Formats: sequence, C-alpha cells, structure tokens
Amino acid sequence: MKAILHSLCRTLCLIALIVVIDTGSTKAQQSRFEYGFTYGPSNFLGDLGGNSGKGATFLKDNMISLTKFMTGFHLGYRPAEFINFRLSVNMGKVQGADSLITGKGGMEEARKARNQHFRSDIQEGFIAAELYPTALFEYDPADVLHRIRPYALLGIGVFHFNPQGQYEAADGSKVWVDLKPLRTEGQGMPAFPDKKEYSLTQVNVPYGVGVKYFLNQNIALSFEIINRKTFTDYIDDVSTNYISNEDFYAYFGDGTEKAKQAVQMANKSAFANGGNYRPGFGIGAKRGTPTNNDAYYASSVKISIRLGRNEQYGDYGRGSDVKCPIIRF
Repeated sequence: MKAILHSLCRTLCLIALIVVIDTGSTKAQQSRFEYGFTYGPSNFLGDLGGNSGKGATFLKDNMISLTKFMTGFHLGYRPAEFINFRLSVNMGKVQGADSLITGKGGMEEARKARNQHFRSDIQEGFIAAELYPTALFEYDPADVLHRIRPYALLGIGVFHFNPQGQYEAADGSKVWVDLKPLRTEGQGMPAFPDKKEYSLTQVNVPYGVGVKYFLNQNIALSFEIINRKTFTDYIDDVSTNYISNEDFYAYFGDGTEKAKQAVQMANKSAFANGGNYRPGFGIGAKRGTPTNNDAYYASSVKISIRLGRNEQYGDYGRGSDVKCPIIRF
C-alpha cells in the first residue's frame, strides 16, 4: 500500500511537469489543465469519542472540539466543462478522545469510562471525477465568468496513518507512543492467530459534494465536503476486545518498558477510576465495534487556476467581457 501512495506522488509530479511543458508550448492555447490548493478542517469518525447516546457512524458522533486541519495540492484535467478528473495529495491530522464525551447518563457513559484516546497524522492521495451537471444546460459553457457550478465527486485513493497514544511513565512524565507496535488487542501475537496485524497504509473511497464559483476565466473558488470511506477499523487502534496483561508480559517480556506501555495503552479505564480497572472492561470484554469501519472527512476551501488560453475569449487572466446568461435550463 505504501508503494501505491508513493506511486501517486510520483504521478502527481509527472503531471505537474507535463503541465509546465504544455503551458510553455504553442499548444498551451488549448490547455485543459488546472492546478490548485485546498485547506480546511478535518474530523475523525470512529470508535473513540462521539456524542450522547449510542455510538453511530458519520456526523452524529462528530466531535467539533477535536477538529484538526487538512491541506493539499491538486491537478485537474477537464475533457469537457461538465467533468474534471482530479489528482489530489493531502496531509492532515485526526484525533479522538473518550474523555471529552459529555456524559448524560445514557449509552455514552460506557465509552466515556473506556477512556481511550489517539491522534494520527494522515497522508493521502486520490484520483477522482468531479461532475458539474449544470454545465450541460448552460448557454455557453466555455464562458465561465461569474459562474456558480455545484458538483459531485467520487474517487479512489490510498492513505497512510499511524495512531499514537499518550503514555504516562512511573515518574509522571508523558510521551506519545506508536500504538500499532504495542499490539493492544493481540494483533500478530501467536496466542491470537485470528487477529492479524493491520497495515498502516490502506485504500479509501473519497466522495462528496461542492460548489465552485469562477472569479474570472481562470480562477475559481470552491467549498467542498469530502468524506473518506475506509476499509479498516484501526485508524484509532481500537476495534475488538481486551486481552489480559499477562499476554503482554509473555510477548514483550515481564517488566520491560514496552510491556508496561502496552498494558497501559490497551486499557485506560483505570485512569478514569482512581487507578482501578472498571468492571466490564476486563479480558474478552468489548473494546471497539469491528463491524463499523473508521472514516474521516474534510470541509475545505479550494482555489483552482486554469492554465493556458481560452480559445474563444483569449487569455484566461484577462477575464471575459462577454455578457451571457449565467445558467439557462
């Protein structure tokens, strides 16, 4: 998977080189390329954190207080005004914490008592198609000045993550540690042959909606919301059941620092209960919900710049003084 992400980055660089060559030649008059940048808040949707009641997928359990940010670069190619193919590379962060749940005496109390937390950097690359249905009904789609165009997006991509948790040592010092090597649910241990190690690089499916507004013939601003469907439940390192402390001692070595880290990070209910593990959070008890894969999304502002010259209206940068209806149905 990591090789796929690297391949997407190399492809982006190659396309950027092609764009430079294309716009520097006489054929630049017919360039259909654009490039741009995105920036906006991102949020995690998974096992950790959430709101009151039963844990749920998508926006019901969105925690605004843990909003992070994602930024990226994209290149686009439009064979026609109603469709644009986009290659994007983005970087951001996601985070989740049970301790921030507001307890109201309902089903959320169990998640709050679980007291797990995580943070992770996200690097992703995806290829997607943007569809602009209103362009099919415009009087003159080539003249985009002051156009407002809604669009839908669907694609395929890969992303890399690395969940971390904050470990508190015996002397009271705190440090963020990688969670996957600690095998917090027994992943990859001989004692649990049914629990395989998860990969930190996974496939995702970005999908969403947006609206684009053309400031002039070559510059457009967009607002979009893109959710990422994933096929892993381990972005937050929480998915199945608790195992015993003895399993960690047997695997990492009794008394080793790594065993101590694994024991603490696997079950943090004691930190919310005066140092004692809470009843119901012991061996074999539910730690996560493996039937609900994790997801993350971003609400972004996107700036796009078209390259070359418009065959009908001349330089994009000059704008167009052709006055035609914005949209005609």
